[in-house]
Amino acid sequence: MTRSPTGIEVTDDTAVRVITFTRPERRNGMDLRMFRAYYDALADAAADPAVRAVVITGAGGSFCSGATPDLLAELAGGEGREALVATLGHVPHLPLTLGKPLIAAINGGAAGLGLVHALYADVRFMAHDARLSTVFSRFGLVAEYGAAWLLPRQIGVANALDLLLSSRTVTAEEALRLGLVQHTAARGAVLETALDYARALVGTCSPTAMAVIKRQVWNGLQQDAATAAEEAVTLMARSFELPDLKEAVTAVRERRKPRFAPYSG
Repeated sequence: MTRSPTGIEVTDDTAVRVITFTRPERRNGMDLRMFRAYYDALADAAADPAVRAVVITGAGGSFCSGATPDLLAELAGGEGREALVATLGHVPHLPLTLGKPLIAAINGGAAGLGLVHALYADVRFMAHDARLSTVFSRFGLVAEYGAAWLLPRQIGVANALDLLLSSRTVTAEEALRLGLVQHTAARGAVLETALDYARALVGTCSPTAMAVIKRQVWNGLQQDAATAAEEAVTLMARSFELPDLKEAVTAVRERRKPRFAPYSG
């Protein structure tokens, strides 16, 4: 792995792209350059047909402690806010547009912007001794980067308000109970556990089906039941015309893993 001055390092585990926050001396705190590099890495993964799943994690004992004090000071003025939009180079909700599974391996503490990065993942694994916090209200900040949109949809309105208003610390046990994370593991095993999950998706699931399912889930949150069901019927009929179904049936008959084509967007 080559050390990157941006604080973002990228490696590949077969068809799984691993993106690591690598400023452990700052608890992987994120400045504007690092934020941009992370989103660039996500965009690169989305465009690479060889990548079928993405895992994000942190180096050292932290996942991501959020925005650095320097970044917060920079954004305190109007020019700083304009610089964020211009420098980021991507829409703030970029992770939601990723047509591939995005999995967070929360190896340590995640707070503020760091927690938001984890919330944008489709599935979250958390170390048993890690801790989470929104922290925004304790700095006089609002729920940033879509946190107020994501949390109610993931853990319910009352639980979201609890975490956002209080900025209290959440343990892995509580995070699992709330549905904030889906799996927990020992600190030393959380990344490998997340990778095993990603490898299973890569080895057994259709990239096209997963991309469409992600879009169905997020779009469905804005639709009534009749619209969502009607859309599902249309999408299902379209899927019968694609080669993935035939390949899956053939693979079962031949007792082998399916060889699905990459998602074409």
